[in-house]
Amino acid sequence: MAAPQIPNLNTLKRGSGRPFGRGHGAPSSTSEEDYAAKDKIVQQTDQDASVSRLSAVELGYLDDPFAKLFVSGNGNQRRFPIINRGTYVRTTAIDNLVHRFLSSPSSSAPRKQIISFGAGSDTRFFRLRTRTPPFPAFTYHELDFASNTAQKIATIARSPALRALIINDNGEEKYTTSEDLTALSSPHYNIIPFDLRTLSSTTATDDDATTTTTTTIPPTLPPVAAALARIDPSLPTLLLSECCLVYLSPPHADATVRHFTHTLFPPSTPLGLILYEPINPSTAFGKVMVANLAARGIVLQTLRKYGSEEAQAERLRG
Repeated sequence: MAAPQIPNLNTLKRGSGRPFGRGHGAPSSTSEEDYAAKDKIVQQTDQDASVSRLSAVELGYLDDPFAKLFVSGNGNQRRFPIINRGTYVRTTAIDNLVHRFLSSPSSSAPRKQIISFGAGSDTRFFRLRTRTPPFPAFTYHELDFASNTAQKIATIARSPALRALIINDNGEEKYTTSEDLTALSSPHYNIIPFDLRTLSSTTATDDDATTTTTTTIPPTLPPVAAALARIDPSLPTLLLSECCLVYLSPPHADATVRHFTHTLFPPSTPLGLILYEPINPSTAFGKVMVANLAARGIVLQTLRKYGSEEAQAERLRG
């Protein structure tokens, strides 16, 4: 399942002048209500993933003592076997790559860092912190919508077990939160409310099979530099997108990859990317998956453009 190693993206770049994706057709605007409604549908997929993770844990597929803390209600929702197996494969494959990154020797860097896009209620940081033997020093950054980060911070505040893992170098529980409780900062763990679409221009084109729609980014979001200030561009870094970029329009997804591989980090920084998202939409399984998601109002926006392994590999060589 896992690749032999995570390649350094800075050794794959072919130049910074190549454009990342294009829109087609005449744009039409959407209302702010439609924009917010579509965002909410995507945000709610996080709870779906949490329930699937808890189902896999309760049936013995995964060992995750923190999964139940992030599921609202009684959480007693068993998934079908194919979902439990898929959750196991997905989680284990990504864990293996993350563990390999953290365990691999680094030169003189004092620590490594992981940046997780659309982390939501993911428990990976807490599982990494309880690993025996412990990993070498690392910092974990999570980026997501403010509504999702607020929910996660509220869960942490209610749980002594989670708070006890957010410690400083002296082993003391220590973190701060923003006044609106959407951001959390600590020496080793940061939750950042951030809309990845702000990394592109103020408008971008969303492609589906028949139409092209221009979406506008809300003007009230914080500047990119301020939001990402806690990320150290000199540290060996692993970028993690676990079913996140696929929900963005191709121009927004490409701008996110471009910013983190071409702009934020210099060529001297070792940089890797784990990208987990669906492919092969034209197969029988793919067609059923796309139809089921569409019935819930969910569109995998980059699936058509990056629907094969070859297309996924090509996007990272830009």
